[in-house]
Amino acid sequence: MSGRNCLTIVLAAGEGTRMRSSLPKVLHPVGGQTLLSHVLAAAPGGAGTSLAVVVGPGHQAVADEARRVRPDVMTFVQDERLGTAHAVLAAKEAIIRGADDLLIAFGDTPLISADTFARMRAPLRAGASLAVLGFHAHDPAGYGRLIVTDGRLTAIREDADASPDERRMTLCNAGVMAFDGRTALRIIEKIGNTNSKGEYYLTDAVGIVGDMGLTAAVIETGEDEVRGINTKAQLAEAEQVMQARLRKAALDAGVTMVAPETVFLSADTSFGKDVTIEPYVIIGQGVTIADGAVIHAFSHLVQASIGRNASVGPYARLRPGTSVGEGARIGNFVETKAAVLEAGAKVNHLTYIGDAHVGANANIGAGTITCNYDGFNKHRTEIGEGAFVGSNSSLVAPLRIGAGAYIGSGSVVTKNVPDDALAVGRGQQTLREGWAKRFREMKLLARKQKTG
Repeated sequence: MSGRNCLTIVLAAGEGTRMRSSLPKVLHPVGGQTLLSHVLAAAPGGAGTSLAVVVGPGHQAVADEARRVRPDVMTFVQDERLGTAHAVLAAKEAIIRGADDLLIAFGDTPLISADTFARMRAPLRAGASLAVLGFHAHDPAGYGRLIVTDGRLTAIREDADASPDERRMTLCNAGVMAFDGRTALRIIEKIGNTNSKGEYYLTDAVGIVGDMGLTAAVIETGEDEVRGINTKAQLAEAEQVMQARLRKAALDAGVTMVAPETVFLSADTSFGKDVTIEPYVIIGQGVTIADGAVIHAFSHLVQASIGRNASVGPYARLRPGTSVGEGARIGNFVETKAAVLEAGAKVNHLTYIGDAHVGANANIGAGTITCNYDGFNKHRTEIGEGAFVGSNSSLVAPLRIGAGAYIGSGSVVTKNVPDDALAVGRGQQTLREGWAKRFREMKLLARKQKTG
């Protein structure tokens, strides 16, 4: 927001015991990214902004994830679990540095948007001391209700304390708040622990704002955007919402999806123009797909780059470090890892290409494997431009096959092959005329004698 700096505090200290997992709740993935990373990506960034994340004790992995996403982040530890206001005050050092606006969000709400964070700050510019994010719940049971009088937020009433009329209200508290930085610390420090649990709740800030003669406002958003994740079922529901968003964004950008409901994308998937994605494709983190590329059905891509007009699949698995050049082809039941395929290269059937570089217009026959692992270390295979590797060949790395070289089908290649050379590495074929007929006759006679 022009002219105003902002501090965002993301509370990521929750244990998430209902997730039934040793992984901290905010590190569970949605759309190929952690819950926490989605919130941090949506938080205000750039000049005049700062970011703090509050983590639980012993959750270094959460702090590390925060720094991976936003290297500028400050991290603080909430040693005791004494409520949301107590968690915010764990980052008091960041608050007292001063900011025009203070945003408070939760690390388990991955669907929140940057636009919503921006809208939360608008009432502060208009003179409000506090803005609370609300939503109309399909089923409001269990949520705190936002009590609005004459356009002003006067209270947040917990479900257990609400009157029958208040329980019929559908406008509920999403938990996200924005404070005017000039009064934020005074308000939060006034919050007491008078509830039955002896904890300090941010929701009490609304009443304190009123007692101070200040104004609290409500900003509304859709229910999907503020889904909190506490169980694996809720994680799956959030994934459904995220995938619907990602598919719509891809379709709006011009990607052709034959059956979009069967395609799974990552939040960082990048598409060029005129890309086609066939049914039952899974695209994990770090995938870019350039103009005109086609990803055929039942393929799985992670940390891979697909060039212009390239073709992948069906039933292909592209593992991290794969780069497919312009017009290159990866066919059915092909697996790649740490492999570069230059423009026009073809790997069409039943093949493994790992720790390898395949030159432009090279052809790799069916059943070929790069034998890249010796039980201790990985080794590279270099295949030159225009080389032809016959079917059912084993390329034992480290190995270089020269440009234009030809590998005879069924070869085990253990030595470098010069440019334009032929390499054949297989046992000599022998023939025994009539052997098969005599063998069958012998076996049939033995069977007849056995059955008598």
